[in-house]
Amino acid sequence: MTPATRTSTIRRRIALAAGAVAVAAIDLSAKAWAENYLDAPIPLGPIDLRLAYNPGVAFSMGTGAPTWLIIAVTATITVVVAAVAWRAAAAPARLRLTALTLVLGGAAANLIDRARDGVVTDYLHSGWFPTFNLADTTIVTGAGLLVLAAARHRAPDTDVAPGPAPGAFETEPT
Repeated sequence: MTPATRTSTIRRRIALAAGAVAVAAIDLSAKAWAENYLDAPIPLGPIDLRLAYNPGVAFSMGTGAPTWLIIAVTATITVVVAAVAWRAAAAPARLRLTALTLVLGGAAANLIDRARDGVVTDYLHSGWFPTFNLADTTIVTGAGLLVLAAARHRAPDTDVAPGPAPGAFETEPT
């Protein structure tokens, strides 16, 4: 690895970490605000601000599971995402790095929130969808960007045997 490549990788990893910390900090600040000041729902149009707590995971699945188990599983997933993001930062793929930054920041924020009292604080309510929070939106947005990045940068199909070289079967005119 050249010094320039090493420097670029370090910069991307710093950006990844800083971005994930910023996402987590913004979400945890919004959760703190919701817990301290959101006494009654605030209608804002398609999304209302309404305080709720989720003892389970996505869509309240696993609500009856022990808190320690949910924390252990989400911590493991968060560590795996962090490792994948750290390795991915070695390549200059901005869309993928942005996506992983959003997923990591959201996952870390929800993990930190759950570790405090066993539940995740939610505050965005649509009326037709389960109540969620900013970390959830960054995780979903990041996952969508990962799909987009994968679709844009598909590896060539290596299962197909290469055909003959162009002109291999051409004959000279007689």
